[in-house]
Amino acid sequence: MLRRTLRLVLTIVMLSTAAVVGGVATAGTAQADACYTWNRTLSQGATGADVTQLQIRVAGYPGYGQVLAIDGSYGPATKAAVTRFQQAYGLSADGIAGPQTFNQIYALQSPDCSPANFTFAELNRCNSTWSGGRVSAAQAKENAKRTMWKLQAMRRAMGSAPINISSGFRSESCNSAVGGSTNSRHMYGDAADMTGTHSFCALARNARNHGFREILGPGYPGHHNHTHVAHRSNRFWSASNCGI
Repeated sequence: MLRRTLRLVLTIVMLSTAAVVGGVATAGTAQADACYTWNRTLSQGATGADVTQLQIRVAGYPGYGQVLAIDGSYGPATKAAVTRFQQAYGLSADGIAGPQTFNQIYALQSPDCSPANFTFAELNRCNSTWSGGRVSAAQAKENAKRTMWKLQAMRRAMGSAPINISSGFRSESCNSAVGGSTNSRHMYGDAADMTGTHSFCALARNARNHGFREILGPGYPGHHNHTHVAHRSNRFWSASNCGI
């Protein structure tokens, strides 16, 4: 709660500052953010590390059944995802990432680059060093961050009601101990098992809009009490009790 309150205060200050100077601000002067600061407006045709960072944060807005490539290239799919992000937060929806868009992202992200309503601790209750999985510790943590931003988009789309994470990254030993699949995406850091205010079927159905290639829910063996999402190379959605 304190973290969200501080973000809100900071956002109000930033917008008030822009108003004082006639409502004109640049991405570079709007805020120096503790996580990441964009120093230019981005639009279709742009490339670079700043595009990659933007893509991570709008990857939860790719459209039904789609996955946004995190490739540092601002193409039509990125423009569409930015537009949906802008629409979700009541911004001018032109698909161009400028001060308003970046200020909204700044208001959402913490200094460690996790989004407002999810934490790295939630995504890793197994091994705090992020080691022992199928990828390096650094990659597992990066994968978890990308998953959290997709979950943040999904939470927004579902009315901002809480989505709780019961399991995220697992080391191989932890995965074995809990009886996880031998090829579980949990060992890569990009998986999350969800519970919370919504029904498991509502979670599974909504996940189809937010960039997850793997969705498992009620009707799939072992998933009667949660909905699982993850990233993989090909789509695999199975929640037969939910019509998926």
